Amino acid sequence: MQLCRFRGPSNAARVGLIEGDHVQMLAEDAGTLSSILAKPDLTAFLKEASVSATTARPLGDTQLLAPIDDQEVWAAGVTYKRSQTARMEESEQAASFYDRVYSAERPEIFFKATPHRVVGPGQAVRVRQDTAWTVPEPELALVLSPKLEIVGYTVGNDMSARDIEGENPLYLPQAKMYSQCAALGPVITLVDQMPNIADTSIVLEIKRDGAEAFRGETSTSQINRSLEGLVDWLGRDNSFPNGAFLMTGTGIVPPDDFSLCPGDEVLITIDGIGTLANPVVQG
Repeated sequence: MQLCRFRGPSNAARVGLIEGDHVQMLAEDAGTLSSILAKPDLTAFLKEASVSATTARPLGDTQLLAPIDDQEVWAAGVTYKRSQTARMEESEQAASFYDRVYSAERPEIFFKATPHRVVGPGQAVRVRQDTAWTVPEPELALVLSPKLEIVGYTVGNDMSARDIEGENPLYLPQAKMYSQCAALGPVITLVDQMPNIADTSIVLEIKRDGAEAFRGETSTSQINRSLEGLVDWLGRDNSFPNGAFLMTGTGIVPPDDFSLCPGDEVLITIDGIGTLANPVVQG
């Protein structure tokens, strides 16, 4: 079972339930996406809500939006060996920090984006004006209820200006947080519909002028931490009244001589969820 946000009648954002190749619009009184994801028995609620829904529409004719409304987006770093290596290479001065956090009890967790900085399927992610080395970071994103229960999964793109972060770790917020710095979508796959989350394929493709400029693949089996453990650390002395998204780190990093360019297209595919495709622009 998958949920989505889409452009409905009168250009309004609506919540839908994907059934095969159609989107079933939920009744208007079903609530916002964040309130729906907070329901104690989500599957039962959706079955009830879809009974009173309006006529389904073809998925191919539907403009999907980022599956977020009031939630915060957070991210975990250095959870894959490849990410540890890349972060050490980009910053000689702080290499030991990244080496130590990979195996430390406490993970690296940072605030990534507010909803208005997040883009959805087909919308542009941004390269900062003041960077010469930016890459996408393809990540499994956990969809969390206000009680910090994992209720679903989606595809995440944690855009990262590697040269800014590499210059000084204190510049991490500038390297990670700016307009159009994150993408989510195309849909949310509910927990009970997701295939083996412990070994799920993640593929990154970057196209330039219609040709493949980079391709990489990893699996969630390579994450050095448990998903539940990351959620536990996120929730310590913190609260999320509207729920949250938690990106779980990347295991795919393009070579050091590669940087995104305006006009590129980033495609991230995760088994059980789908493909999130975004063009690239520069500020």
